[in-house]
Amino acid sequence: MIRHLLKYLFVASGLLSFVACDDEGIDVTDIQVPAGYALSADISTIFLNSSTAYDTEAGWVSGLYMKRFTAGDALYGKTIPSGDNGNQPGGLGPVYAGYSCESCHLKAGRTKPTLWSNGGSGSTGFSSMLVYITRKNGAFFPDYGRVLHDQAIYGVKPEGKLKVNYTEETFHFPDGEEYKLVKPEYSISEWYADSIKPEELFCTVRIPLRHVGMGPMMALDPVELEALAAKSNYPEYGISGRCNYVKEKGVLGIGVSGNKAQHQDLTVELGFSSDMGMTNSRYPEEICEGQAQVNQGSMMGLMYDKLDISAEDMEDVDLYMQSLGVPARRDVNDPEVIKGEQNFYKAKCHLCHVTTLHTRKRGTTLLMGTHLPWLGGLTIHPYSDFLLHDMGSEIMGVGLNDNYVSGLARGNEWRTTPLWGIGLQRKVNGHTYFLHDGRARNYVEAIMWHGGEGEASKNLFKNMSKEDRDALVRFLESL
Repeated sequence: MIRHLLKYLFVASGLLSFVACDDEGIDVTDIQVPAGYALSADISTIFLNSSTAYDTEAGWVSGLYMKRFTAGDALYGKTIPSGDNGNQPGGLGPVYAGYSCESCHLKAGRTKPTLWSNGGSGSTGFSSMLVYITRKNGAFFPDYGRVLHDQAIYGVKPEGKLKVNYTEETFHFPDGEEYKLVKPEYSISEWYADSIKPEELFCTVRIPLRHVGMGPMMALDPVELEALAAKSNYPEYGISGRCNYVKEKGVLGIGVSGNKAQHQDLTVELGFSSDMGMTNSRYPEEICEGQAQVNQGSMMGLMYDKLDISAEDMEDVDLYMQSLGVPARRDVNDPEVIKGEQNFYKAKCHLCHVTTLHTRKRGTTLLMGTHLPWLGGLTIHPYSDFLLHDMGSEIMGVGLNDNYVSGLARGNEWRTTPLWGIGLQRKVNGHTYFLHDGRARNYVEAIMWHGGEGEASKNLFKNMSKEDRDALVRFLESL
C-alpha cells in the first residue's frame, strides 16, 4: 500500500501523513501538502507534475482495488482486435470511432486531434474525434446512427470521413494586442451509403474530454448541484445555470458527465458499444445493426453470438477511471499565479467555474455494485458548477451553438468545463486545443470564444491590461 503513495508524494518539500486501515484502502486523517501545491480533490489528490499526471491512481487505492485498477488500466489502453482473441476481449467494429479507450483519451487525457494537421480523418487517418450527425429536425438518418464511425475493420467500409476547413480572423484587444479565432467548417465525404446532402445535415464534432476527477465527479452531491442551479442567477452578468435532468437505466437524475451533462454515469458501456463497436450486456446489438456493414462482417466470420466484453471487465474500467488521482494545483505561492487568481474572480469566471464543491457521504457505486466509499465526504475544487449555460451563438457567425440537443440541453448550452488538471494538458498530451471541438488553440482563444452567459467575463478579461490577462492565463496553467 505504502509504495503506491511514496512513488509520487515526495516530489517537493513536505509530505502526506496518513493512517492505514486495512488492505482495502486507507484513511487519510492529516494531509500535509508539499510546498507550492494545493489540494484539488481531498484524498484523491496526487502530487504529480509530469506526463503521467492524469494516469496515476489516488492514494487510497490498494489491495484488491489496486489489482482491479491495474486490470482496468490495461483494458483502457488495450488495442482491441477485430475478432475473438482467446481469453482477451475482442470484437472491434465492424465500424468504429476508436480502437481503444486510450486511442482517444491518451494517458486519460485528450489525444491530439488530426483536424489541424490533416484536415480531418482523411482517407486512412485516425482523427480521435467523435462526430455526431442528425437531420436538421434532430432525427437520425436511416443508414446511420447518432455517431459517424469513420474507421472500419478490414473488408468493411467506414460510414464516412470527416473533413474540416478553418477560417481565421484577427481581432485586437483594446490595448492593441492581436488575438485570432478560427471558425471550423465541417463536411463529410466518402459516405458508405447514399450521400447525405449538406443542407440536410447537422454535424457536430467533439474532441475527447480529459478523464480527470471522474470519481469525485460521479460522487457529486445532487442536492448541492440543485442548490447551485437555484441560486446561480446573476442578471447583472447575464448568468443563469440549470441542471440537465436525464433518464438512464430507467432512473431520472442530474447529468454531470459529457460536454452537455447529458449522462449520469461515465458511459463505459456506451463507449465500448458506440465508439468501439463492442457488444455488451447493456448494448447487446452491433452498433451498425441493420446496416450493410453487419451483413459484410457476418459473411467474413467476424460476428459472434457471445458478447464482446463482459460486465466485469467494464466495471474494472469504471473503477480505473473513478480511482484516478486528481493533480494538485501547482505554484500556488507564485505572485503571478496569485494575481491571476484574483483576476479570475475579477472577471467573474468563478460564477460558473465554481471553485469548491462537495461529494455525497456514501461515495460512488460502480457498474456491478462495487462501492467506493473513499470518494464520499470530500471537499473538491473542480472549477465547475456542472450546470448548463448558454454559450452564445454569434461569434464569427457561428458561436458555440452546435444545434445538437442532449437531454434538456439545447444546441447553445454547454456544461461548465471542469478546469482541474487543465494546466497539465500540454505536458500530458502535447497540445492546448480547448473547447468542445478543439477550435481554441490556447487559453486566450478559449476565453474569447465565450458568448451568451460567458459574454460578461469575456469582456472583463478583454478590457484587462496585458499584464493582468497574462496573469490570469498563468493561473489557469497552475490548475
